[in-house]
Amino acid sequence: MTSLLRPDGPAKLTGTATYAADTRIPDVLYAALVTSTVPNGQVVAIDKPDAPGVVAVIDHTNVGTLTPLPSPPLGHSMIPLQTTEIHYDGQPVAVVLAETLEQAQHAAALTSVTYSDTSPPPIFGRTEQIAPGAGLFKAPTDKKGDVDAGLASADKTVHGTYTTADRHHSPIEPSATIAWWEGDQLTVHTSAQSSQLAQTALAGLFQIPREHVRVVCAYVGGGFGAKGYVWPHLILAAAAAKVSGRAVKLVMTRAQMFSLAGHQPITSQTVTLGATADGKLTAIRHLSVNAAARVDAFVESTTGATTWLYDSPNIETDLKVEALDKPQPTPMRAPAEGPGLFPLESAMDELAVELGIDPVELRLRNEASVDPLTGKPFSSRKLVQCLTEGAERFGWADREPGMREGNWRIGWGMAVATFGAYQAPSAARVRVDSDGHVVVETDMQEIGSGLPAMVQIIAAETLGCAPSDVEVQHGDSSYPPHTGTFGSLSSGSLSAAVQNAASSVMEKLQAQPGDSLADLVDAAGLEFVESEGSWAPDQRGDDYSIKSFGAVFAEVRVDADLGLVRVPRIVGVYSAGRIINQMAAHSQMTGGIIWGYGQALLERSVMEPNLGRFLSRNLAGYVVPVNADIGDIDVSFVEEDDRIASPSGARGIGELGACGVGPAIANAVFHATGKRVRSLPIRVHDLL
Repeated sequence: MTSLLRPDGPAKLTGTATYAADTRIPDVLYAALVTSTVPNGQVVAIDKPDAPGVVAVIDHTNVGTLTPLPSPPLGHSMIPLQTTEIHYDGQPVAVVLAETLEQAQHAAALTSVTYSDTSPPPIFGRTEQIAPGAGLFKAPTDKKGDVDAGLASADKTVHGTYTTADRHHSPIEPSATIAWWEGDQLTVHTSAQSSQLAQTALAGLFQIPREHVRVVCAYVGGGFGAKGYVWPHLILAAAAAKVSGRAVKLVMTRAQMFSLAGHQPITSQTVTLGATADGKLTAIRHLSVNAAARVDAFVESTTGATTWLYDSPNIETDLKVEALDKPQPTPMRAPAEGPGLFPLESAMDELAVELGIDPVELRLRNEASVDPLTGKPFSSRKLVQCLTEGAERFGWADREPGMREGNWRIGWGMAVATFGAYQAPSAARVRVDSDGHVVVETDMQEIGSGLPAMVQIIAAETLGCAPSDVEVQHGDSSYPPHTGTFGSLSSGSLSAAVQNAASSVMEKLQAQPGDSLADLVDAAGLEFVESEGSWAPDQRGDDYSIKSFGAVFAEVRVDADLGLVRVPRIVGVYSAGRIINQMAAHSQMTGGIIWGYGQALLERSVMEPNLGRFLSRNLAGYVVPVNADIGDIDVSFVEEDDRIASPSGARGIGELGACGVGPAIANAVFHATGKRVRSLPIRVHDLL
């Protein structure tokens, strides 16, 4: 495995990496949002203040008509300022433009809005459940065999309802956009996980050719899904620039990020398992309901992993949505499998206790040789190796009931991790100069995952040069397109495109591995040779079930008197295809495990029931993990090279690390205390 330092590191450490809000544009206007203070109703009047420095106040009366678009690429299909209808607290109702940021914010605070037809918002768990329509993340209702018959034939069954909380992405960098027009040419510098989705959305909204929209975004200061789709700030910055005739800079506040960039929705999931006395599953049923905005039925497809993880003759899953007066959810790091594995892996632990079988052994006895639902072969699946290696690294064989150290009750728990290996079209351009310098251009963002180093490695090994000879230019929609840095798809898809482009250069030069590219370009009498390459999933991938796997082992210590939970160590072993850059992969999985720790013990956003708003829209009331929370994290990968998933052998790991951690910690808490907590995050009062 290669370990390469990240080429973007020096720029970030020295402050020369340019993020969206850092971009300097002359004669820019500063924008501040006026947002609704009610969860539903109608805007009756907007009292615009006569404040110093204000150039314009834009609302539904003067913003102009924008063309409706679906969701995605929009975060939701409701376009801001097109009607007077209010769908959620925090919805933009006006944009103030001023010569300075302070003037814009002051005027926005003075703007008074009158509403009518407001009513108390419905509360999750007390409204009608609707079957969701089709959508990008919609997993179908799946059924195989007869679950009722399978449960009836079981020697043991477990049944439980599990809940996960509303959670927020909370990237260090809030969303930001600077937009300006030159005739019908629109340029935006924005913080986005997909320049392509932003470009497509803006072209459609303003009815201009796609090539008339340029989106620039080289660096993203964290996204985790919050910057995947197009949210109101991008639309409003572009619309305000069009109305005002000047460049407009709009930077979201931390509080606005809680309402205007999506979140992971609260879920209630019921899992029923049946098994024979020797631990073979006879039936699995997984039913899930999640909250979503009334305007669009976002589906958190939590049941997907249930259909491919364990061998069972009878499987049934179902998804429903409760439509509420609240901001729209969106995919968040480890969408679907992140919240979906908590109930499934907790129920598997409960079944192990009921049967008196070790939790690792129970999973080994139900290992699937083919996809249980579809019967397709897996492109590669080394879950057994993850389980056995993880157990050995953790010391699982020494696990005993009633372990203590002073006042600390010690528990060991484990869970399986899995995530779908998504694929998407990607393209790159590779140029070799006469001095041997290599430039790779692609419209991907450096979001913290280390993609430039990955591109260097793939280009260098294909061209037969050193990674240090490769310069990566990225984050501009004028470069060859990359679908987006989300869904753990970049490593597999982008690496294949870079490999394809570099191979084409080698063919043009008639080069063999080890040849001097500089000499060949020079001999051809050229200044450079370049090729554009691309890759897209093909029919072969449809014949296989392509997933990634892992096993997570956690030790917890619970204070017997105070109910405090500490996690001194976690071991994770993963099957994720080829690991292109060992150093970056280790960092990614460590971050994902910390993300899962937050789900398990800290992160919970409370919806105030009378006002329909998130109660703590800041990082004081919404608590995320910090260094002092985190103990020892041991990450490793099994050797794997999945050429069905991608020509480079990679499957992607960005989401996988966040999976399985929540249930592993919850199972460890049960082992320590004997208390089965079926709601995340686990809080002190759950254990007192």
